[in-house]
Amino acid sequence: MEIIRRHFLFSGRVQGVGFRYRAYYIARSLGLTGWVRNLWDERVEMEVQGTREAVEQMPVMLGKQPYIWIDNVESRDIPPVAEIGFERR
Repeated sequence: MEIIRRHFLFSGRVQGVGFRYRAYYIARSLGLTGWVRNLWDERVEMEVQGTREAVEQMPVMLGKQPYIWIDNVESRDIPPVAEIGFERR
């Protein structure tokens, strides 16, 4: 099974609405590792690692959450790293 890692930048109504909290639980449910954090410019940055299918489901599931309005998603694949778990920074 191929493991990939993807870096995301989310913009829209993504801070102050439970985005990081929901990202944490969605990542755990999909078996993903990585991290999520708020940026000073009101975007949210996230890296996730796992199977291609699970990584691609992450922004889809986040976009279905109440109070979260994602206007734009920038993403790029980056090299996988050795890590355990998903953290909110």
